[in-house]
Amino acid sequence: MPNFLRRLPTAFAAAALLAFGLQAAPAVLAPPLAAAADSFTDDFNGPAGAAADASKWTYETGDNNGNNHERQWYTAGAANGALDGQGHLVITAKRENSGHTCWYGTCQYTSARLNTAGKFSQAYGHVETRMKIPRGQGMWPAFWMLGGGNWPNDGEIDVMENIGREPNTVHGTIHGPGYSGAGGIGAPYNGPVFADDFHTYAVDWSPNKIVWSVDGNAYQIRTPADLNGNRWVFDHPFYLILNLAVGGDWPGDPDGSTQFPQQLVVDYVHVTTSSTGGSSGRIIGIGGKCVDVPWANPANFTQLQITDCNGNAAQNWTIGNDGTIRALGKCMDVKYSGTADGTPVQMYDCNNSDAQQWVVTAAHDIVNPHANKCLDAAGVSSANGTKLQLWTCTGNVNQKWSVNQ
Repeated sequence: MPNFLRRLPTAFAAAALLAFGLQAAPAVLAPPLAAAADSFTDDFNGPAGAAADASKWTYETGDNNGNNHERQWYTAGAANGALDGQGHLVITAKRENSGHTCWYGTCQYTSARLNTAGKFSQAYGHVETRMKIPRGQGMWPAFWMLGGGNWPNDGEIDVMENIGREPNTVHGTIHGPGYSGAGGIGAPYNGPVFADDFHTYAVDWSPNKIVWSVDGNAYQIRTPADLNGNRWVFDHPFYLILNLAVGGDWPGDPDGSTQFPQQLVVDYVHVTTSSTGGSSGRIIGIGGKCVDVPWANPANFTQLQITDCNGNAAQNWTIGNDGTIRALGKCMDVKYSGTADGTPVQMYDCNNSDAQQWVVTAAHDIVNPHANKCLDAAGVSSANGTKLQLWTCTGNVNQKWSVNQ
């Protein structure tokens, strides 16, 4: 999806595959798959009118060097980015003469852009925000990350972007050398009118994998295999950015239908360390049933099932840092590396193939990146003996899993 080189901070020299488009009622979940430590938390508590926490965020100023032909002037302090006294950061885009000169002449709009450069950065983990986006032609809210000041070589991860003319669509994208700007690699997620309510937007980032989700529904996975031989640069710490741009090459400029002011209301930003590495225990799914190797028989092609939890070795799984899920000396495997809905999930000799690679997301999905589909209890059934298969990720309870150690 296009991003048109918007990725050079003004106050700092440093600092779209598939869209499932599915909504689901929230499932009742067990605890996360493995312990994850909080590494960055901002719930934006504070008095109304206060600026964001200066120990965590820096306000950028200027017109973004004219990148993307955006129209706003980013202001310092609380003028356009302030707490509301109710646990939110409110970034407000206004139509006004700021007294500054933008690339196109006298600036006609103001807004805010905040980043954590020099204050917080991290490689890998779960990065999440809950926010209510603005609406209207020319609005361009974003929550994203940069890996340094040498764009695109240092990389960019767009957790969420929206352009106002697409009220039902948000985008997740990566940018790097050979796949930047309009050539960024990503996908849209189609849903409700996102400006009508708060939604959560997240990535689960691990070595060689990034998974995007909206409201807990995974909709996109990217790995080095998606880059057409270009370099994967998502292997070092990135810092966070929140902003609301006005106008530009991708969203287009505001028009007579655009009402000002517009607000991006951020409830929180949370970052945790990796939640997927090296855990062992029972994998518990729908109805409190356990993922089970039938009759504790790990013979190749034995299809997995769910059944009553009993604590035996056939229900003891190790989720490895290498992307495998193992029990009884064998690996959880997609039969014949299939990608179709209904492909059996089975036991097989560990062989380092794509069929044995899994991503466990903070949304409790277990996803095979090769197929870009979820581990699924067939028929949305919790009956003993229900077989496990691959299926398009839906967010339904029969695709939600937790490990109890």
